[in-house]
Amino acid sequence: MPLIIGLGNPGSKYAGTRHNIGFEFIDKLATSLSARMGPGKGPFHVGKGNHARHSIYLIKPTTYMNNSGKAVSEAINWYKEDISNCLVCYDDLALDVGTIRLRPGGSAAGHNGIKDIINQLGTKSFPRLRIGIGDDFPQGQQVQHVLSSFSDDERTIIDTTLDEAVDAALCFVREGIDQAMNEFN
Repeated sequence: MPLIIGLGNPGSKYAGTRHNIGFEFIDKLATSLSARMGPGKGPFHVGKGNHARHSIYLIKPTTYMNNSGKAVSEAINWYKEDISNCLVCYDDLALDVGTIRLRPGGSAAGHNGIKDIINQLGTKSFPRLRIGIGDDFPQGQQVQHVLSSFSDDERTIIDTTLDEAVDAALCFVREGIDQAMNEFN
């Protein structure tokens, strides 16, 4: 039973920020699957949906981004799922706004949420869906950038990108990471 995990920071203060694109993705996916999100059996919210004869659990950690590993680890353990059947979605500064990339694993590339997941799980080998948030900010302003909202023009692009990300995640559920990469990268 696949787990689709979106990273972000809890609380209204962070809603709509670039760093919370993983939460927006989960919300969009939940709507498309008619899944209702609620408290899980750990530091996460969960929703259950169905697609192509697959049950899917949608996960949003209730920990802050830099402590995402605890929530991801507990969700994987609770649902007794293999990490290869879990897709983690998060923001990526290295990608232009509106670009998505799927990968079967890799380094944290400076993303503290992914770094914590790697530390908690003891592996870099888990599927990822990265959504580009752009890197147009002055040197030393990375934190301010990731915690900022998208401009109106960027928001239009991101809304379309989230639809594409949902399609990519559902392809992952149906056909696996390799086919999803072939279709959406």
